[in-house]
Order: sequence, then structure tokens, then C-alpha cells
Amino acid sequence: MRMSLNTIVRTLLPMLFIAWAMVAVAQEPDKRHVTPVKPETNRVQPPPKGTDEKVIQQYLTGDSAAAVAEARRDSLRRIYKHYPLVTDLSIGVNLVEPIFMVFGQSYASADVNATLNMWNRLQPTLELGLGWAKSTPDGMNFTYHAKPSPYFKLGANYNFLFKNSPDYQAVIGIRLGYSTFSYDITDVFYHGGYWQEDISYQLKGEHSHALWGEAGVGIKVKLFDRLSMGWMIRYHGIFNYGKNEHSKPWFIPGYGPRSSSLGLSLGLYYTLPLNRKSKSNLPTPEKQ
Repeated sequence: MRMSLNTIVRTLLPMLFIAWAMVAVAQEPDKRHVTPVKPETNRVQPPPKGTDEKVIQQYLTGDSAAAVAEARRDSLRRIYKHYPLVTDLSIGVNLVEPIFMVFGQSYASADVNATLNMWNRLQPTLELGLGWAKSTPDGMNFTYHAKPSPYFKLGANYNFLFKNSPDYQAVIGIRLGYSTFSYDITDVFYHGGYWQEDISYQLKGEHSHALWGEAGVGIKVKLFDRLSMGWMIRYHGIFNYGKNEHSKPWFIPGYGPRSSSLGLSLGLYYTLPLNRKSKSNLPTPEKQ
């Protein structure tokens, strides 16, 4: 059965139109569809109270990434105080060994010290003191006598609680110490010689010096007002000391017995504020 020309045209024409439409759609480039913004919602919201002016300007100029970063830094400034270069000065006395002498210890070192608090973090410190001894060491055959002699220590502390109030500190510290002193060794006794007799002698006016280093950890807490107390456990070692022809120093002012490696300090401190305002950038509370 033969189909007429009109029938063929009516059959193919719709098919050609559909094919053309599909090709046209396939060749049309992708378009981004934007949801229209309602006029009543297209407004700039006011920033929260206390927002830094620099952050506000960055938001208004469209630099949102920089604004977010600055807002984070501003929030950290609100949480953590930024202390000035010089915060305070603490004057203290070390009383631990004089207290030990009350309970029978036969030697002591006592000092006054000054500590400058910088940024509530780094703390240069200077210690000046006197050390003395009069002891017959256990198991030894002599009496050691050292008159009060000076010493000094120079060093620094690092405060791990620098983000908090200066009233409470946890520190690690280093010191370099030096002393020059004289001592007597008396009642030296031994049994021997050719005739196996008892021999006794003494050494007076022996002079010496010592250089040593210390490293320690400690804490400081506020008692009331400007008065504080602190403890520090110290490990120390001698770099060099002066030897005499017939003796070596048993006690070193500021160090303790030459054979010791540990020390303890117990300080009572009075703090003088040197800058009453910290760079905390905290907003001023608004009056109700």
C-alpha cells in the first residue's frame, strides 16, 4: 500500500521539529539560576554591640574573609588580656634556710630579690644575699666555719600562666650565681704518723670563689592585697670554684654544701604595680 506525499510530510514534520528542539536545548550554555531577593530582606544587619570599627568597615567594603579573621582576633582580645611591656615589680625575701636553722640546720643562705614582670610572661630577676655556716659534717673529722659572705644570682623566669592574672603564676627559671668568700677549718683530727699518735691542726683564712648555674620550677600565689608567697625547687651545678693547697670549700654561700645538687627557695613578696592599665581591649560596660 502506497502512502501519499502529504501523509509522509505530516508524519516526518513533527519528528523533525522535536529533533531540532532537542539539539537546540543540548547546545544552550548552562545558566546560573539566582533566587530573587525579597526587597524587605535585602538589608544590612547592624553589627553586634562592641564590634571593632575595623571589622565593621571590612564588612561594608565586602572584604568578608578579612572581616571574619579580624573578628576572631577581636574575640581573642576580649578573652585573653594583653599585658603591657612592664606590668609590675616584686620585691621578696628568701626565708627557707633561716627557717631550717631554727630546726637545727648548721648553715644558711638568705637573700632579697627583685623580679620585673614583663608582659606577665618574661621575668628578669636579681638576687643578693649572704651565706654562712658553722658545722661539723657527719662522718667528717673537722669543723667548717664560714663567716657571712655575699653572693648574687642573675636570671629570669618564664610564666606559663601569662594569659591569666599576675596574682597566680607557674614558672620555670634559670639563674647564674657567683660568690667570693673565706672560711676556717678547725678541729682537724687524725690518728697516724710514724709513732701512730693523735694529730690535730687547723686551717684559717682560706679564700675561695664559686660560679654555678641553677634551673628550677615554682609557683607564686597571692595571699592578700599586694602580698604573695612563692616556692621554687632548684637543681644546681658548679661550673668552677677556687681550690686551696690544703683544702676545698665545703659550703658555698648561696649554693649550699658543695656536694649538693638540689635546693629550695621560699619567698615572701610585695608587688608594686607599674602599669595599672593592661592592653586587654575589653569594652567598657554600658550603663543601664
